Amino acid sequence: MTYESIRRVLLVDDEAVVRSGISRALQSRGLEPVAVSAAEEALQMLGREHFDLALLDIRMPDMDGVELLKRIRTAHPELPVIMITGYPTIDTAVHAMKLGALDYLVKPFRLDDLDAALKKIVWPPEGDQGHAGALGEKGLQIDSKDSLIIGQSRPMKKIFEKILRVAPTDSTVLITGESGTGKELVAQAIHAKSLRKDQEFVAVDCSSLVETLLESELFGHVKGSFTGAIQTKHGLFELANHGTFFFDEVSNLSLKIQAKLLRVIQEREFMKVGDQKKTRLDIRILSASNRNLAESVAAGTFREDLFYRLSVVPLRLPPLRERTDDIPLLIHHFLEKYCRKLKRALPEVSSEAMEILQEYGWPGNVRELEHTIERVLILEDTPVIRARDLPAFISQRQGEFQMFSEEPFTLEELEKKYIAFVLRLTRGKRIKAAEILGINRKTLGLKIKKYGLE
Repeated sequence: MTYESIRRVLLVDDEAVVRSGISRALQSRGLEPVAVSAAEEALQMLGREHFDLALLDIRMPDMDGVELLKRIRTAHPELPVIMITGYPTIDTAVHAMKLGALDYLVKPFRLDDLDAALKKIVWPPEGDQGHAGALGEKGLQIDSKDSLIIGQSRPMKKIFEKILRVAPTDSTVLITGESGTGKELVAQAIHAKSLRKDQEFVAVDCSSLVETLLESELFGHVKGSFTGAIQTKHGLFELANHGTFFFDEVSNLSLKIQAKLLRVIQEREFMKVGDQKKTRLDIRILSASNRNLAESVAAGTFREDLFYRLSVVPLRLPPLRERTDDIPLLIHHFLEKYCRKLKRALPEVSSEAMEILQEYGWPGNVRELEHTIERVLILEDTPVIRARDLPAFISQRQGEFQMFSEEPFTLEELEKKYIAFVLRLTRGKRIKAAEILGINRKTLGLKIKKYGLE
């Protein structure tokens, strides 16, 4: 049995015998285990290297597995985690699952138990073709209305696997990613593939309404509950009952609304503004944010308990610069889409223009690429799109690192320039920047401080 979606596994257990036994079992399944004995060592490994899965022992001397799980969920929210323990309790298991652990194995466990846990990460399971039709040559088909998520790159295939795996459940999903990566499209796909697909999908942009209006929009209000409430109004929660509710840019919710939302998730009931009667609620909650919610928790602007409730299954959408293999596919899709609208022949894209489009950093991601293609088709009536037809800020390749200048500079100045360039390229994400630079995160931090690049 093999698992193509998993290669490197971080195993954390303070018992040498257990580490040895589980490592052998993982190796027999074609996996590459990296075994460590302490939680701090595991966190250091995760900061330096990539892993597809973590197996964590619950009881360890320096930091227990549950605390380690919380630290991992904060720093590496997408990493699948399976807990293992020789001292099982229901409370510990429930707590670990609420924090986002995929499974809970009790030592000594059988290899069949390990296989069953690993299958929760791999989709589709061996021999299961139930979702084969959902994945086509262009990407993931959302529904029968010809809507789909474009992508064939490895990062997007992993996203598709997770969507298909989580969709039939009722678990809350937190979708993160930069603006323009398609977070709402992913939420729609999860709903379309779920058991609630025939019910309502209700989305609310948390950044578009002030707190007082948002509370009334979500919960509804009764007549006379405040000035201007001339009649009773049903809220969005009621409209979404038995369906899916999507909070877009959930980080913009005030702490007051966050507390009420937490209560709704926990109790599955709510009250209209000004009402005394509770309404039962059966909805699936999805949310999205272009901010790092773990950092918002640390800053005190987002509730930690709500963060863990919303992110039972975290999905991070890669920016377009991390999936450049998909750019030609996306370009062809947008060309077809807008040529149909503009009723014009489909143009070709020259190899030079395609190379430039693939090398550009796309800070606005897929949305920016789509608008660029639409703009070119409107402004340039040509059978072949060439480099000169592209917007100047793209064709001039302003995202390239300029190493030379008329004035000489030292090696330190060159290093400073390049580190600053990589930090801009990664939007300040130090783990990714350190990986590109070939240094560890601590060294990068020292250089950032040295050159005043904070």
